[in-house]
Order: sequence, then structure tokens, then C-alpha cells
Amino acid sequence: MRTYLVTGGAGFIGSNYIHYMFNKYNNEIRIINVDKLTYAGNLENLKDIESRDNYTFIKADICDRDAINKIFEQNDIQRVVHFAAESHVDRSIKDPEVFVRTNVLGSLVMLNAAKNSWELSDETFKPDHKFLHVSTDEVYGSLDNDEDYFYETTPYAPHSPYSASKASSDMLVRAYMDTYQFPANITNCSNNYGPYQFPEKLIPLIINNALQGKKLPVYGDGKNVRDWLYVEDHCKGIDMVQEEGRLFETYNIGGHNEKQNIQIIHIIIKCLQEMLDEDDPRRDLVSDNLITYVEDRKGHDRRYAIAPDKIKKEIGWYPETKFEDGIRKTIAWFFDHEDWMNNVTSGDYQKYYEDMYSNR
Repeated sequence: MRTYLVTGGAGFIGSNYIHYMFNKYNNEIRIINVDKLTYAGNLENLKDIESRDNYTFIKADICDRDAINKIFEQNDIQRVVHFAAESHVDRSIKDPEVFVRTNVLGSLVMLNAAKNSWELSDETFKPDHKFLHVSTDEVYGSLDNDEDYFYETTPYAPHSPYSASKASSDMLVRAYMDTYQFPANITNCSNNYGPYQFPEKLIPLIINNALQGKKLPVYGDGKNVRDWLYVEDHCKGIDMVQEEGRLFETYNIGGHNEKQNIQIIHIIIKCLQEMLDEDDPRRDLVSDNLITYVEDRKGHDRRYAIAPDKIKKEIGWYPETKFEDGIRKTIAWFFDHEDWMNNVTSGDYQKYYEDMYSNR
């Protein structure tokens, strides 16, 4: 039985990945989930699998070298999938230090622990042991030309503390691959959306606010463009890279769903109006009139767009979910999990939301 160490597995993409892997491999694999359980990590995301014999949760900080080394010493880990990261740009602008600590130092701890565990006496590594570092398209900066795309060869040009910290961690992984021939891959993905996403991010924020008749905040003129990737498609891509990708390579994983932020909001409003029952009182609350333009984010990149040509050609991965289909799946999931949304939007989230948007 192959053992996976998944960092940040209680977060949005991590928990979706764990669900995807058990749905695909069932009892053929074992997963150890390491998560610090910060605001975005939620064990409710994994309630339906917590009783599995081949699943273990360990609460630990990836910056805690002793705790991470102990996990490697006590388990024969053959795959590392490294999601754990501080990931919200707005939070990085307010508190850059925690992003550098978690995203850079934490990644270094993970690399060293895996290297020490897997390295043989001749300085090669145990066969079929692999490390996958999950990163973002934001490391590439902003595209000025509507015809341009991010490729794996695009120079890094991060503009926010978040993207700078992720670029730094990418470079550490590259350095370990180049210096030690450490068996790793890097994936850079576009904006994910889907179930279990914490509502500080655009799509769940808009869904949640619209259903309550609250303002829908739009940064600047709303015309910033992002490429959107349904999270299950991303999870499939990660698994395919680990099993079929060439070692030491970077693969971009993009959705081919470029949309302006304001377009996203109009699509969500339209889908909500169509999906809510006619006698549901929330239907009258959902309206374009809720759209409220607010002061733009500092250093707000104008356009991201990933070219997933390499992963399509080499591995055969492609995004299967059309954007509006994915939005409908996401809304349906939130309808079925209202308790989840109520729980994650209580307390500290409310304080954060007021802090971010009340004075804009």
C-alpha cells in the first residue's frame, strides 16, 4: 500500500484532493494528512472519511522540524503532496511575515525531511519516491497583452507578498532538484473554485453574500481577468503529474476559463436565480443591485492566463469542467452544506470581513 503525506489536507484544495484520491484508489493507498488547522483548515471538510483505516490526521505545523521529521521516521512515505500554504493575497498585504514563514520556511522543512528520509548512501534516492510542490500562476506576475499566456518558461515576476513567497518556495524546490537530483515536480495552477472553499475567496464570497442580500464587493473596475479551474480537475492533474510526469519538471494546470471578475459575479447571480426555488425567499434578495465597487487591491495584477499545453501533450490531462457547469456544481454543493458555510463564516471570519471591506 502506497503512503501519501498530504500537507494542508484540511484546506480547500487539499481536502478535495484527499476525497478525489480515495474515490479513485479506495483501499490501495494510505493518506497521512498534516495540517496546522489555521482559519482555512477545517476538519469538517473530511468528516466522511475520518473513520477510514487508511487515513490518519496529524495536527502539526510544517515549520516544526521535529514534528515533520518524526512523521517521516515513523512512516514509509512514498509520496508527498505539499499544499500547505498561506494563500490569500489580501491577508499577505496586511501581514507578509506569516506568509514568508509558512510558505518559504515550511517548504524548506518539508524538503529537508523528505530528502533525509529518502536519500541513500550513494546520494541517490529511494526508487518511486516523489515530492510534488503545488504552486500558483501568480508567481508569473501580470499579463499586459490579451494574446499572451503563462508558460512553464515564463520568467517569475511576483507582485504581492503572497506570490513572492510562493515564488521563493518554487525556487527552493528547483534548487533541490538541480543540486541534489531530488525527485520532485512543481505544478502551477490557475484560480481554483468548488466545494469546501473558504469564503474569503471571490466565488464563495459572492454566493454567500448574494444569498443573504449583502453587498457584493468588486475591486476597482471589476475587469481584472483570471483563469478558473474546477478543483476536481486540478486534483486529477496533480495525481497524473505524480504518476506520469517527468521528474524535475514543472507543469502548468489551467482551466481555459478566462473571465473578468465582474463577469463571474453576473454568472453567479444568474445561476442562483435559476437554481433557487420560486418560493425560496432568498430568490428576491439575489440581484445585480447588490454589486458594489470598492477601492482596488494594492498591486492588483490585471490578467492571469495559463497555457496548459505541456501537461496536455505529455500526460494527456485537460480541464473537463466548463465554467458555468462548475459554478452550478459549486452552488448546488453550498445549498446542500449550509451548516458548513454557517460554521466557517462565524466568529473570526466576520471580524476579518469587516476589516477588509467596511472602509472601502
